[in-house]
Amino acid sequence: MIIMKMDLINPYVIKIIIAARKKDSIRAISQRIKVSYGWTYKWMQALAKEGVFTVTKTKCIINERNEFYKKTMQYIKEVLTRDISFYYNVLNILGVTYCFTKTDAVFVWTKGGYNIARYKQFYPVFIKVKAADKEIFENYCKKLRLRIKKKKGIFYDLTYADQISKVTVDGMPADPLEETIGFMEKNSYNFQPALEMIKEMYNKKIEVKYKEVATNV
Repeated sequence: MIIMKMDLINPYVIKIIIAARKKDSIRAISQRIKVSYGWTYKWMQALAKEGVFTVTKTKCIINERNEFYKKTMQYIKEVLTRDISFYYNVLNILGVTYCFTKTDAVFVWTKGGYNIARYKQFYPVFIKVKAADKEIFENYCKKLRLRIKKKKGIFYDLTYADQISKVTVDGMPADPLEETIGFMEKNSYNFQPALEMIKEMYNKKIEVKYKEVATNV
């Protein structure tokens, strides 16, 4: 039985193993996971001692047959990918250009105030990825067992675009507000309550047909 070294199980190591590509560099990984070079270097050296990486001055190569690496990847694929939040958070460390779109752009712009027709047994995460990053993104999805365009469970409902115009809202990249409003107006049956929220939150001139009726008890 393989016993994983407890001092190597921490968020930095998990991020490094997730973000690392087959042939990579410490600097590139540190930029991807947004951790200082020095701190990334420390944990890369610790992983190299365990045989997870071969590290030189200019590159690092994953040893996919290493037992620690295999056990960590097993944990990621069998445990972390069952969590909806993982599908959101992991995007930040893949080094691809993306933004949330459609229903998720609505979710971002309403600051989590409006979500519709999603639950754990059917939870599409709507994202737009730059077309130039298609191969990189799909390689990560294969590596981490992240699901794309399925009919049940958690998965990415994915669109590729040559250019991505995005706005950061509370740290989350999303379609611009006007584009999101246009999406809601085209699907107004589902998004009238969200349009009302957007109208009030951002002082937008939007014709809202839905209005929640207040009653006195």
